[in-house]
Amino acid sequence: MTVNDIQVAPVPVEAPESLKPGRGESVAGKLLLLIVALLMCIGIIVVYSSGAGWAEEKFSDPQYFLWRQLTFGVAGIVLIVIVGAIDYHFFMKISKLLLFVSMGLLALLLLLKVAHVIHGAARWLGFGPFKFQASDLAKYAIIFHFSRLISEKREYIKDLHSSYYPLLVLLLAVVALVALEPNFSTAALICLIGFSLMFIGGVRLKHLLSTASLLIPIAAVFAIAAPYRVYRLVTFFSSDARQMSYQVRQALLGLGNGGLFGLGIGASKQRELYLPLSYNDFVFVVIGEEYGFIGAIVVLTLFAGFFICGIVIAKNAPDNFGRYVASGITIAISLFAFINIAVASHLLPTTGVALPFISYGGTALLFNSLGVGVLVSISRYKKRVESMAPESTDAEGGAQ
Repeated sequence: MTVNDIQVAPVPVEAPESLKPGRGESVAGKLLLLIVALLMCIGIIVVYSSGAGWAEEKFSDPQYFLWRQLTFGVAGIVLIVIVGAIDYHFFMKISKLLLFVSMGLLALLLLLKVAHVIHGAARWLGFGPFKFQASDLAKYAIIFHFSRLISEKREYIKDLHSSYYPLLVLLLAVVALVALEPNFSTAALICLIGFSLMFIGGVRLKHLLSTASLLIPIAAVFAIAAPYRVYRLVTFFSSDARQMSYQVRQALLGLGNGGLFGLGIGASKQRELYLPLSYNDFVFVVIGEEYGFIGAIVVLTLFAGFFICGIVIAKNAPDNFGRYVASGITIAISLFAFINIAVASHLLPTTGVALPFISYGGTALLFNSLGVGVLVSISRYKKRVESMAPESTDAEGGAQ
């Protein structure tokens, strides 16, 4: 037997799985963009309609809120396009920096007293004409860094000391800083988002439930420590309509006025100095009054569509980090939308949670646009396996 008689089969060399940009967004990604664009357009129209009277009184310009919301809407679209075109793993690399920066800004609000006090809470940092809400950054910093840590700890995620406790300490530190602004509702929602990510990541349910059983009484004591929060709870649970808070009464009147088809664009009665913050916290009331039950259902359907698209993107994400980030962003935006609509409909006590993409406000709109851009980026990346096997030199694959 000679060397030439020996046939050597080629040995396939498998390359590690890599992430490469796909040819375009998935169907879910494209539908998500359409939904967000529609929500932004609705927001521009409704903010102008609901805020014209307030803007005239406060700024002597009925179009003040319109131009600002339009500007931030355009900036949000640009941000979605830019972020959607880059590799979402960039946010994994800077997640720790984002978390430390957000915690530093939250501490700055408390320690250095440089905040703009708006509606009784120190939630904003001011830099010249710009105001920045640090809790919005903290929310996304938690999503990015938790997704990174849970991905790295995947093999031992159920371990109490090496996995769960470090995650819990980080989460509670951020939640405490936000709660002390005070911004109790946002702090509670950030806590819920963090718990959701840990649950999705595989943390033991009994650990989460045990922690929740300890945190709920602490949160209840913190909630009743402020008279205005006690008032909100008392008025919410009161069966006497006359004891409802002024905001709730006006909100219910507005929703009732709308009927099935609404009063028409710009015809809201409650927005004209009757309903406080009609362009922000209670913007859904104006939608219900001007566009009726049909308009309200359309908005609800759009947010439901957003949630479904986000879950589909998360399910088809090419890696664990993308899966957790997509889940966190989808839960965060959908949860804020649900809370805002539930408050406007008197299903939950009054909070200060805005309606994503629709309520007036630049910081929240830009950060939510950042989140949508990340979802688009995840939807554009596909898992591919590169074959590095050498080609055979003949039909039988033998070596001559």
